[in-house]
Amino acid sequence: MSDELNLVDVEINGVRYTLKGDTSPENIFKMSRHVDEQIKLVMRRNPRLSLYKAAVLVALNITEELFILREEYDSLVQILEPESKPNK
Repeated sequence: MSDELNLVDVEINGVRYTLKGDTSPENIFKMSRHVDEQIKLVMRRNPRLSLYKAAVLVALNITEELFILREEYDSLVQILEPESKPNK
C-alpha cells in the first residue's frame, strides 16, 4: 500500500460514486462490483425493498461471510501452530 489515495469512479445499482482508498484501483473496482452484484441480487429477490434496506442486508450478508472466513482462518492457524513451542 502506498501513502497515496486512489480516486476511482464506480457505479453501484445505477448510482455513480467516487471512492477514495489506499488499495489499488483494481481492488476498488472488484469490491464495488461485488457490492453491486449483491445489491441487485437482494433487490431481485425482494423487489419492494428500498435501496437503503437492500444495502443494509448486503452489509449483513458480507459481514457474515467475513466472520465465517475469519473463523475458518483461526481454525487453520490452530491446526498449523504447534501445540507447544520447544523451550530453548
